[in-house]
Amino acid sequence: MSKFEPNLLIHEKSPYLLQHAHNPVRWYPWGPKAFKKARAEDKPVFLSIGYASCHWCHVMEEESFEDHEVAELLNKHFISIKVDREERPDIDSVYMSVCQAMTGSGGWPMSVFMTPDQKPFFAATYLPKTSRYQLTGLMDLLPRISLLWKQDRERLLKIGNEITDQLNTNRRPSENVSLSEDVPAQALAELKASFDKVNGGFGTAPKFPTPAVLLFLIHQYKLCGDKDSLFMAKHTLLCMYRGGIFDHIGGGFSRYSTDDRWLVPHFEKMLYDNALLLEAYGEAYACCKNSLFPEIVDAAVSYVLEELSHPDGGFYCSQDADSEGEEGKYYTFTQDEILHVLGEEKGSLFCRRYDITDRGNFEGKNIPNLLNHSVLPDDPEDLQEMKEALYLYRKKRTSLSTDKKILTSWNCLMISALTKASRIFGRKTFLYAAQKAESFLDKHLRKNDGRLFLRWCGEEAAYDGQLEDYAFYSLAMLSLYRSTFLEEYLKKAVQAADLMISLFFDREHGGFFLYSSESEALILRPKELYDGALPSGNSAALHVLSILSEITGRSIYRDCMDQTFSYFSADLSVHPSAYCYALTVLSSQFHPSRQLVITAKKESLPEEFLELLSRRQMTDLTVLVKTERNKDMLAAIAPFTKEYPVLPDKISCYLCRGRACQAPVFDAESLEALLKEAD
Repeated sequence: MSKFEPNLLIHEKSPYLLQHAHNPVRWYPWGPKAFKKARAEDKPVFLSIGYASCHWCHVMEEESFEDHEVAELLNKHFISIKVDREERPDIDSVYMSVCQAMTGSGGWPMSVFMTPDQKPFFAATYLPKTSRYQLTGLMDLLPRISLLWKQDRERLLKIGNEITDQLNTNRRPSENVSLSEDVPAQALAELKASFDKVNGGFGTAPKFPTPAVLLFLIHQYKLCGDKDSLFMAKHTLLCMYRGGIFDHIGGGFSRYSTDDRWLVPHFEKMLYDNALLLEAYGEAYACCKNSLFPEIVDAAVSYVLEELSHPDGGFYCSQDADSEGEEGKYYTFTQDEILHVLGEEKGSLFCRRYDITDRGNFEGKNIPNLLNHSVLPDDPEDLQEMKEALYLYRKKRTSLSTDKKILTSWNCLMISALTKASRIFGRKTFLYAAQKAESFLDKHLRKNDGRLFLRWCGEEAAYDGQLEDYAFYSLAMLSLYRSTFLEEYLKKAVQAADLMISLFFDREHGGFFLYSSESEALILRPKELYDGALPSGNSAALHVLSILSEITGRSIYRDCMDQTFSYFSADLSVHPSAYCYALTVLSSQFHPSRQLVITAKKESLPEEFLELLSRRQMTDLTVLVKTERNKDMLAAIAPFTKEYPVLPDKISCYLCRGRACQAPVFDAESLEALLKEAD
């Protein structure tokens, strides 16, 4: 079970970590009680930040935190706090900045020593129990820090004040830079320079899927017709599928590849990676119609629904890389195992297809892959039966640990991905799964006033939603609205966006803070634009603002978007390829957009209209449907719609492009012709 599973280890109503045989350290949850206790006992604070699927978090847990000698030192001289970075990204972000400033790098597990006022004076990542090579061990470090706290405290307090002041100074707004089409063009040039023409992806090992980059490239092709952009995205998506980062037995993608060929993954599977890659494969398919992409998407969705789904519809965080203490044991096979499960004839065919040999391709065992085929072989008729047999075999052979936290932001990414995939691939079951997940969020993670919780676990919702929760939630609701045209989704999207602005937007300088004005204040209140494994909250917020400014016509969304771009303009100009998700919005600003308003007497559109709007995947098109029932609600959200009449006997379609509007048309065939004409 996950070492950072909150409801098993830390309970909010308990003063410290629930004690059990394997965890002698007295852990406290982050909060006023812990820091009050540190002041009362005159002790420094030891903060450990990790996450459920982190290999080195597990190593440090077993090596040090389950050790009674280490526990004795921590319990005697420190107040120890453990934080799951997925539950408290605000704390993680602040102290990651600290770690990077103090050491030049960062990562997990993160170890920070601080004053009871939360000011850090020492930071590191993994610390072994005892010193070895150039790594200082906890058994040496803890007594030294305790002694300094008692004998030279002023020095530690000075360090804490200086690093806090430095980080706050560094976050002051930079001078605004004028943003032009040159910025996306520069990002594209940077990506072309680092593109691996043979293996796909960017740079060298380790290789990450970087879905935000792939989505930017596809978007550039759609906007500008840049064929190199589409090739880079398509080639990377195909290479990842052929490699071991894709699970050819059970579907879904692992976290990243340790080599440059995508063969050997770090075997953990994350919900957000699979959500974003679903979107990338779907968007690429809409452009190039590669026949493999629907198969890849179906397999990935099947994995998520089978392995990461709560019975009531929410999605779990991740599955671990380790089985029985061995990384990849669950996913790898010997040749004899394949022959035993499938029989000699079918097993030999499977082994030839998926590079299964007696020697192995990973530590004497085999990761199934298709990298050795210059041309992919045709599927045998019974290939799916072979995969199902091996899937059942490996589930019985060993098990995986699943982190069963349900995070609002990650769930919203999967809702968006499923909804878009349902439109692109015509899979109604995907839309049903997305709607079921939305119902779960509505029941467990959304308050009556629209405010969001960050996570749900063990029948308990906890922590105030942060920027990415509101931004991704609004995008998920907009995606659901685009597929169903149910006004409840549009209403929720607008409510979340308005809360996002009121709780997170910096009205003085622009940009969105990571955590809410109503949340606990930390030593920093950061704003982030950098798109890592996940798009940043500010990048996602820009998408929300761009869409809603087009849908509603309300100036507040356009103004907040402009101010956010202005605040981050210097960062975007210096290294634009680090902000690809934001650049998809920026690049759209230099091209005319299209708005379609459809009015209809009945509550739902006829199937031919729904089919057309699903099939016509256009980057620059927003759609509103006005009916007799929703006209008042729509008028409040999008005041300009008051002028569009709902006719009793026909469906009316009004298309505008840029600042010019066309005469209305009244049937699906004429609407399709109008959309083609505007392409």
